[in-house]
Parts: sequence; structure tokens; C-alpha cells
Amino acid sequence: MLQTEQRIAVFPGSFNPFTIGHYSIVERAAGLFDKIYVAIGFNAEKNTDVAVNHRVESIKNALATFENVEVTSYTGLTVEFCHLVKARYIVRGIRSVADFEYERNMADLNRRIGNVETILLYSLPEHGSVSSSVVRELERYGVDVSQFLP
Repeated sequence: MLQTEQRIAVFPGSFNPFTIGHYSIVERAAGLFDKIYVAIGFNAEKNTDVAVNHRVESIKNALATFENVEVTSYTGLTVEFCHLVKARYIVRGIRSVADFEYERNMADLNRRIGNVETILLYSLPEHGSVSSSVVRELERYGVDVSQFLP
């Protein structure tokens, strides 16, 4: 019997917070891959005021119904984490042309330095304006952001 290689992907991000847009990407990618690691990376350039361990637990709760999704954290390069978990794919969501340009450049670099392919999933139209930074900003001003969170 011919064995096929598992399709393993990493969905990296700071997920501060994990939004309905992120949830939608995981939901759609879960049908494309055998295993997905939602991986919270440490990024010195991003404001990560919510502890990583708290984010891991909260995302695990949000994604508990997905049998092929594991939530974890990592340090270092995303391609190094991909190699560690034997993932050949990175999943990224894009909302706009600006996101596309950034993600295209990152995809090229990740392929060149790590031999990892990037799969881009477009956000659903209703999630196009939802970003973690916008949700954090609204929250700072006391706006109820529950409609933007899973």
C-alpha cells in the first residue's frame, strides 16, 4: 500500500488577540490539511501585552472542536518551527493588497531559506476590516469588541 505524506501546515502569528478573521482562516484551512499548528511566535516589533501562555490557552478553547488543530508557541524563525514539526506549508490570511505584498515577499523568503510553501487564504469580506491592532485599539477606548472575537 502506498503511504502518502501528511499535509502539515503552520498558521503563525502573534494573535493578540485571536480574532474572528483568524478563526475563519483556521476553519477553512482545517479542511485542506491533515494537521495545522496555530503557532504564536514571539515578535519583538509587536506589542504583546497579553502573556503568550494566556493566548495559547484562550485560542485552544476557541479551537477545541477542530481535531486536526494544535495550538502552541515558538521562538525563532517560522521556517525553523516548520522544520521542527515537519510542516511543509505556512498558512496566512490576507485582507488587502497591502497584506498581499508583504505576504508575497515573506513567502518568497520562506521558500528560499526553508523550502516551505506559503498558502494564502483571502479573508471573508465581512472580516476584511478586522485586525488584531484595530480590536486592541477599540478595546482601549472601552468599545465592546466581542463581535470581533470567536
